[in-house]
Amino acid sequence: MTAPVLVVGEALVDIVSNGKPRNGRNGSKATPGGSPANVAVGLARLGVPTELVTRFGTDPYGDQLGAHLFGNGVQLAPGSVDPGFRTSTATATLDAAGVAKYQFDISWEPPALKLNRGCPAVHTGSIATVLEPGAEAIHQFLTGLADKPVTVTLDPNARPTITPDPVSTWAAVRALAALSDLVKLSDEDCEFLRAGSTPDEIAAELLTVDRTKCVVITRGGDGAIGVTRAGRVEVTAPEIQVVDTVGAGDSFMSALIAGLQARGLLGAARLEGLDEEALHAVVDYAVKAAAITCTRHGADPPTAAEHTSYWS
Repeated sequence: MTAPVLVVGEALVDIVSNGKPRNGRNGSKATPGGSPANVAVGLARLGVPTELVTRFGTDPYGDQLGAHLFGNGVQLAPGSVDPGFRTSTATATLDAAGVAKYQFDISWEPPALKLNRGCPAVHTGSIATVLEPGAEAIHQFLTGLADKPVTVTLDPNARPTITPDPVSTWAAVRALAALSDLVKLSDEDCEFLRAGSTPDEIAAELLTVDRTKCVVITRGGDGAIGVTRAGRVEVTAPEIQVVDTVGAGDSFMSALIAGLQARGLLGAARLEGLDEEALHAVVDYAVKAAAITCTRHGADPPTAAEHTSYWS
């Protein structure tokens, strides 16, 4: 049996509000979320065994998270459920185009981080990589993977409300990117972290480090680009009716990892053999997974069967 992909990072509850009163209420709805947790769910739905290292409580929000993760087949690492921990939340307000803006009530300190034998990939990102004390634990963990046969992927998923200083945040991203084989950013990440630089300039900057072999940058409705030292691909996004964008980037990330695993590019391979044809295929698969999520409310990534049937 294939060892699970290891995802490290926050699990929280998204309190999504469109700002429109509904039956005398403000239209808010609490749904399971957190970028790493969303990636873990997305991977599991795509048929990739997945273990999540996170921390949440046994309060009502924590019970909701646990039911969601278990119900989608995500394994939880020991210590991830902590009765003494208050489950974190993120309040997401949707604008007229369905684009979400977030405010967070979060603390982050992961349980012990351990690499299981045969693990093909470790993914981390978002708030967990910048919020102490957990951020340092993740940095130390990734540092220890330098000589291990595992592929490391990173999605910084910048949150200016958590880390308002782009200079120090970019320094932290660069430090983690140097320990990662693949880095995925959004155009919003690029605008905040490296204002005035083009996506290709940012990709080139990250690819100067030996460990980093691929940079993928999403561009919302304009699709995504993938860049390696050997080439560059550009994938357009299909036309869809957007409901909201909550979790779209996480669906993209999970599909990207799943696509790489399907082509045997994870584990000790560490993306060796990722040519332009393979890169275009996996980025296209990820763009289409994100598009499906945008047609639904909240962070609701597609299953493998839904992905196939939707685009057939």
